[in-house]
Amino acid sequence: MTALLCRRKKRSSLTLRQSDQDFSAPPGLITHVVVSKYCDHIPLHRQAGISLREGVELDRSTLADWIGQALFLLAPLAEAIGRHVRAGVAVHADDTTVPVLSPGLGKTRTGRLWVAVRDERPWGSDVPPAAFYRYSADRKGVHVEALLGSYRGFLHADGYSGFTRFYKPTTALGDAPLVEVACWSHARRCFYDVHHQTGSPIALEALHRIAALFAVEGHIRGKPPDQRAFARREHAEPLLEHLKQFLEKELLRISGKSSLAEAIRYTLSRWKALTRYVTDGRLEISNNAAERAMKPPVLGRKNYLFCGSDAGGQRAACMYTIVETAKMNGINPQTYLTNIIGRIADHPIHRIYELLPWRWKP
Repeated sequence: MTALLCRRKKRSSLTLRQSDQDFSAPPGLITHVVVSKYCDHIPLHRQAGISLREGVELDRSTLADWIGQALFLLAPLAEAIGRHVRAGVAVHADDTTVPVLSPGLGKTRTGRLWVAVRDERPWGSDVPPAAFYRYSADRKGVHVEALLGSYRGFLHADGYSGFTRFYKPTTALGDAPLVEVACWSHARRCFYDVHHQTGSPIALEALHRIAALFAVEGHIRGKPPDQRAFARREHAEPLLEHLKQFLEKELLRISGKSSLAEAIRYTLSRWKALTRYVTDGRLEISNNAAERAMKPPVLGRKNYLFCGSDAGGQRAACMYTIVETAKMNGINPQTYLTNIIGRIADHPIHRIYELLPWRWKP
């Protein structure tokens, strides 16, 4: 970034502020700010401090304005990624909290960042993976519909109640908009917490049995769906049946008010959704794809501390969509976005798909 700025300097020090209306930042500089924040998790005030050390005074509001300009250009591309995600046969979804500044109150409120992921690589598909993020000011169920749109198919997700109504039949034939695929990583976490807190041997045994299920998945990753389904029926089904019998038996022997009983009830109450993956090789044992997609925003949250506004949350959702999808496809976000920002304004909107990361050509 410094080299790009210094080429524009006429003196040993340069001050750039929003009031300098005649200043037009080159695509590479805007991209550097975007990637530094949403890929490398460097807040804007730190970026401004880094530039100041190099003799370039950058106003934080100017950097925010550049990101706003990038959002204006890139929003259609993020929506195109969202359409690609929703076209899959199976989608992974998750959400996390985002502190948002409440102007005039001196405190933050809790917004949400949602993600929907399409990743078919575990079953040998060559369809490009992608992650689509959306921001909302709260966690109302209506935001699930905004995230998934007209998507119909399998949904890997946690037990959030906002998904529940989409699992209910809406046709005379009993078909539901979404088919629930529950996550064994979430179930495992319940037993892990119990064992960590109490040292329960029953929880430890459950952990060992669940680990055996994940071991089966390790041997079939990347294989075609029919081979995955066959291996699961042969190896995972017996393990699941024994695990269920074990949990039902132990539940009768322990206090119903214990945290262990709560973990067992959580697992047994979701058994149908937890075992749905066995019969379809296109499904996954866990929702880890969505949880991996949430790691960058969580890292960013630790550094940013909060979003300045709901608009800031929306900018973050757009930028994470593009940056993370590029990374999932093995593309350098800096190179990709520098090129895209420099040409997207003149690109026909009805051909936006040509600029998707996996179709992009420099």
